[in-house]
Amino acid sequence: MRKIVRILSLFLALGSFAVGASAATSGASQYDNAIQSKVTQKLDSKKQLRNVQASVEGGVVTLTGNVDLYQQKLDAAKRARKVSHVQGVHNLIAVAGQELPDAQLAARLDRKLYYDRIGYDNLFNFVTASVQDGVVVVSGETRTDTDRDSALSTVANTPGVKDVVNDIKVAPASFFDDQIRVRAARAIYRDPVLSQYAIDPAFPIRIVVENGHLSLYGTVASEMDKNVAGIRAGEVFGAFSVQNNLQVARQTKAS
Repeated sequence: MRKIVRILSLFLALGSFAVGASAATSGASQYDNAIQSKVTQKLDSKKQLRNVQASVEGGVVTLTGNVDLYQQKLDAAKRARKVSHVQGVHNLIAVAGQELPDAQLAARLDRKLYYDRIGYDNLFNFVTASVQDGVVVVSGETRTDTDRDSALSTVANTPGVKDVVNDIKVAPASFFDDQIRVRAARAIYRDPVLSQYAIDPAFPIRIVVENGHLSLYGTVASEMDKNVAGIRAGEVFGAFSVQNNLQVARQTKAS
């Protein structure tokens, strides 16, 4: 008898759950027409998004169509999410702007990232981009979330980018690491051999510090410059370890 009561209780509970779920879906669906109208209005208000269409089912917005830049795809989804009663957004918008060979796009992005955040401690960030079929993987490490977001925005607003994968690591906030960063910058850029690199506002020698471990990235003119930078970094007080990842620029042979 007790077994029968338990089975009946289970069926009643499942029935209540099904009714609740159905009611929730029905509740979301009652706003579908209003949501679609409002999302369409928001999309049409921006010229770059007028080729984007929205459909709504159960409060979930599906975006289709095409835009010129990947950032515009993100903007469309952001506008849709801000509409009242929206339960979610499926972003199926295609980026149909400028087509560029992967190698050319990667070179363009690396150049833009090289100059990103000039004047805002950019020497403590190192971010690179790799491209395959227009899909960009952005890698590296930045000192702050703001630096990471700036790099991602730079990529998203570049013509030819179809999609973006964020593989940037943000260093943990640390006063101890900040002290190492400052000491390393002074030791490297004030060295007589390396002072030439301080002229470039993009700071070719990038200094990345995480939990006391110091790494150097970038490109220098000679093997000697690379070695001197490594020596100076190794002399920085407080650094637990130093990894010299500097690349030496290819030298063209005189004919």
